[in-house]
Amino acid sequence: MSPHDAGRLRVHRSVATGLPLALAAVLVAAGTATAAPSRDARVIRTATLGEIPLGAFSNALLPGSVDDDHGVKLGGIGSDIYPAGRKGEYWTVTDRGPNGQIKVAGKKRRTFPEPGFDPAVVKIRVSEDAVRVVDAIPLTTTSGKAVTGLPDQQGRDEAPYTYDATTPLSYNPNGLDTEGIVRAADGTFWLVDEYGPSLVHVSARGKVLTRYVPKGLALEGADYPVVEALPSVFLHRKINRGFEGLAQLPDGDLVMVLQSPLSLPDGDAGDASRTTRLLRFSPREKAVTAEYAYRFDPVDVVDPSEDDTSELKISSVVAVGGDRLLVEERTDKAARLQLVELSRKSSILGSPWDDGTTSPSLEQLDDPAAVGVPVLAKRLVVDLNKVDGVQHKIEGIARVDRDTLALINDNDFGMTDGAGAFDAQGRLVDSGIKTIVTYVRLPEGL
Repeated sequence: MSPHDAGRLRVHRSVATGLPLALAAVLVAAGTATAAPSRDARVIRTATLGEIPLGAFSNALLPGSVDDDHGVKLGGIGSDIYPAGRKGEYWTVTDRGPNGQIKVAGKKRRTFPEPGFDPAVVKIRVSEDAVRVVDAIPLTTTSGKAVTGLPDQQGRDEAPYTYDATTPLSYNPNGLDTEGIVRAADGTFWLVDEYGPSLVHVSARGKVLTRYVPKGLALEGADYPVVEALPSVFLHRKINRGFEGLAQLPDGDLVMVLQSPLSLPDGDAGDASRTTRLLRFSPREKAVTAEYAYRFDPVDVVDPSEDDTSELKISSVVAVGGDRLLVEERTDKAARLQLVELSRKSSILGSPWDDGTTSPSLEQLDDPAAVGVPVLAKRLVVDLNKVDGVQHKIEGIARVDRDTLALINDNDFGMTDGAGAFDAQGRLVDSGIKTIVTYVRLPEGL
């Protein structure tokens, strides 16, 4: 296939020779923001992913994985974005798949409309105002089965239910809620996952090579190697707020970041905290080599419309040279990008803050720096709330060049929470939110 053939949707050769021609037609919607003064960051281009039926997409990768897609379209690829080498092409990754919440007898249940959906690495090409899928690689176990996006462990993860929240589904120790993605020089991929939380090494063909999890997780029954190599304190991750961002430094080291503060010693402490953690991992040593404390700005600074500290999240980290990182602080409606520099002297790895019995915990400290905790210094690069044309819920950021970023939003597969997410026939009532790649020009280079 010609690299310029935008009319075809190609699947990785290890899985299939191609998708049906009907899927090659990608519907396009355009949108470009009005330019702001040159001294400010501004949107210079947008491109939109068209509608691709999720069942057809998934079954072309792993036949029979989705019995009924309930009218859901491919989405959720905005969990992260990473340059693929050729101009306008990027690697992205889906999260665990369509999911929502419905209250039953006053309690929320986590729904999985497509329990057989398999998270995938998706290569996209931005061409003018359209985003096209040009490659897709399913994530598989050692024996070639789908990892699925189902929760891993009863009692630790939310119980999964069918789309209408009426029927329990089975847990799956292979399940991954994939988020950040980078591609290594050898062609393999590294992903992060929210369930473990974990760091996942994946072959160029999508097979899970190793899943690195916190010490003491005791994940049994997985059909791939599981190594307990991360600090045990990360077992206290908040549900659905595990590792969200991943960056690859020039020396090959990886930096993964918790979406939200640990629930340490309990959920109330985590919800009130503004201190989350980053880990540095050496693929060569197969070990964590540093840990850093990161301090959020107050929630009403990040998002003037929000007063709930628990809404603060980090969704993306991007290497920008040396040991410098661009870090995205956000809520679902707002985002700001901060620049930090990692240093060995800032590491808290192996300190009392890695002991879950330390009281008060790192997360409980009102001002960690005041008691000697080496909190990462940061500098605001851009407040995306003030850039016209940027979508809500930006979860992926890629560096295009020294003064241009590519942003991608997570549209949650068009899902919304509540019993009204599906109509009486069990078809999705789509939110109308599209997956959009937005290019932002910065006033100063990184």
